[in-house]
Amino acid sequence: MTNQNVIVSDRKPILGLKTITVSVSNSPLFSNSFPTYFNFPRRKLLKLLEAADKNNLVVAPKITSMIDSMRDSSPTRLRSSSYDSVSDNDDKTSWIVRFPSALNMFDEIVNAAKGKQIVMFLDYDGTLSPIVEDPDKAFITHEMREVVKDVASNFPTAIVTGRSIEKVRSFVQVNEIYYAGSHGMDIEGPTNENSNGQSNERVLFQPAREFLPMIEKVVNILEEKTKWIPGAMVENNKFCLSVHFRRVDEKRWPALAEVVKSVLIDYPKLKLTQGRKVLEIRPTIKWDKGQALNFLLKSLGYENSDDVVPVYIGDDRTDEDAFKVLRERGQGFGILVSKVPKDTNASYSLQDPSQVNKFLERLVEWKRKTVGEE
Repeated sequence: MTNQNVIVSDRKPILGLKTITVSVSNSPLFSNSFPTYFNFPRRKLLKLLEAADKNNLVVAPKITSMIDSMRDSSPTRLRSSSYDSVSDNDDKTSWIVRFPSALNMFDEIVNAAKGKQIVMFLDYDGTLSPIVEDPDKAFITHEMREVVKDVASNFPTAIVTGRSIEKVRSFVQVNEIYYAGSHGMDIEGPTNENSNGQSNERVLFQPAREFLPMIEKVVNILEEKTKWIPGAMVENNKFCLSVHFRRVDEKRWPALAEVVKSVLIDYPKLKLTQGRKVLEIRPTIKWDKGQALNFLLKSLGYENSDDVVPVYIGDDRTDEDAFKVLRERGQGFGILVSKVPKDTNASYSLQDPSQVNKFLERLVEWKRKTVGEE
């Protein structure tokens, strides 16, 4: 056979089984109108996928698009260092002009907040903690924890994350803040300890409660079906779930994407989105980090107030929903945490969690100084 394409079928994705259906087309041995389907052993197909570039093998368009998106949302070290060329340096300089450092523009930010109430919204992974290979080890530093406490004592503060509240609270260990887990689908207010040393939690909003059984079921299915992909990790975030591929060899990304896609075919009420080397699965309800931001502002009494300045700091695609809300409100500032230029609705940028720490420290110092001057 010459000039043939082997295409992973979107029609019957069954990577969780021992065989995989593929179609062979563009061959004189088969009809051009009706591709022929074969069952390949899983290991054999993986070898075919790894040899794609050498043998003109093509992954199905939908999966190819998904893999491209996975790469785009997961900048590698090579991409980060690609700005050595003159043209790329020019592009980065142009991007910095459009989204200047929040540290360099600090005076502009606080001047806009004079006489108004700042409300802080913070993402967790990649913002308060560095992105690490093992998501269970995304710990924040002692210095970051202390500055978050200081911020919370001076401003209403919320952490808005894709993680479960239980997980992120165990990392942050600060009770005096709002937690919006599962991309804002699980919102709790500050907690305090009773006389028995137990925390009293105040649940504010859980718009996706009916999806809990479905999420649990999909978590179990994906844990079983991704066992054979080294490095893949499924994380239950309560009202959504994450499939981490940070430790998965890039050659196996197509196989992982097909597994996830095949499972979701049976769950049309769940949707797939992407973050930094993570596939996010969540309910199709109209709720995201931007909606969570609006809900928290309303809960704090600032829904229609002109005397509030929301500041949202985040690094991920999912944070763009919050940045967009701030632009639509025409108040507050979105700050993107990134070392590489990205399309964003944010107003300013910071490069990494260490710069986030410095920005928060300066914000606390400014607040204490202004209070002392009053």
